Amino acid sequence: MDLTTVLLLVGAYLFGAVPFGLLIGWVRGKDVREHGSRNIGATNVGRVVGRGWGYACLLLDVLKGFVPTLVAGLILVRNPIDAAVLGQWLLVAVVAVLGHVFPVYLRFRGGKGVATTVGVALGIYPYFTVAMAVALVGYAVARLATGLVSVGSLTIAIVFPLSFFVYMRTMGLSLAEFWPLLAVAVLLAILIVVRHRANIVRLLRGEELRVG
Repeated sequence: MDLTTVLLLVGAYLFGAVPFGLLIGWVRGKDVREHGSRNIGATNVGRVVGRGWGYACLLLDVLKGFVPTLVAGLILVRNPIDAAVLGQWLLVAVVAVLGHVFPVYLRFRGGKGVATTVGVALGIYPYFTVAMAVALVGYAVARLATGLVSVGSLTIAIVFPLSFFVYMRTMGLSLAEFWPLLAVAVLLAILIVVRHRANIVRLLRGEELRVG
């Protein structure tokens, strides 16, 4: 691994770890970790300090994944892409999400990774873009049907890797060559589900919080 890749990884983690939700709460005079679901993600920010601020947090959390991944792609990727470069590109993407979920600035207690995963998927163009677009449609349908953000987020975790697998088959991408993409899609989906385990418990009990 060369110095450029190392710098991209460090930058992806440090940028991904910026707790925009917490910073927005502080600007509004509240610590979002002490209210609502106590999470620093956009949903709780919207619940605690207002919907507009929640949307701002959502955009910033998406950019935490999109910007490092896009920059890494522009620097590393050349056509045709080889396995080593693909692996480095995907590693930058995963590290950006891990920065959000386990931020060094907050003693590794961060968000749930949904918005940053969306940003990462949009940055890995064209491979993940279509699959994430389909997953976002699934999110919208699930959110409208249930009124619960967590159900929409879990829908993304389910639909995203499945949609990417269909995309691979449709586009004729070789599993032997592009399996790291599928592996990362599954890994990010599992991370989202694991980070929503408390939400899943509340859903089963009928106690899940709604956005006010």
